[in-house]
Amino acid sequence: MKIRKLEKNEMPPIELLLLADPSESLIEEYIQRGDCFVADMNHQIVGVYVLLPTRPETVELVNIAVIETMQNQGIGKQLIMNAIQTAKSTGYKTIEVGTGNSSIGPLALYQKCGFRITDVDIDFFIRRYEEEIFENGIQCRDMIRLSQDLSRVNGQ
Repeated sequence: MKIRKLEKNEMPPIELLLLADPSESLIEEYIQRGDCFVADMNHQIVGVYVLLPTRPETVELVNIAVIETMQNQGIGKQLIMNAIQTAKSTGYKTIEVGTGNSSIGPLALYQKCGFRITDVDIDFFIRRYEEEIFENGIQCRDMIRLSQDLSRVNGQ
């Protein structure tokens, strides 16, 4: 598997991005402002993430998705670790990520990859999305915000 930055002339994998964010208009907005990276396996895009600069020296991992048939095989973790190294090698000092209170798997994965919970944005998903979102039998209401200090990350 190769993780690479999406070329300027390539269309972002919207269907894949929609797995992690149900709002196509929000996806299109942050794709314009951020950098999209894809995981290629045998000439097929199997994963994606977007890094979005938010503040000086800070970047946010705003969308990370793996095609459903390839989930739970470590690709998500590889994408997260690649995002961390990319952010660090680009000169960012902090990487942030947000996930829903109902996103139990991603919340555990981010912490396993070194992220720490820093904040909870109460009713974020209620305010931002017209349709109710349910995962794991739980309504997705709050954004759990996590971050990682990149000066503590080994490697590049």
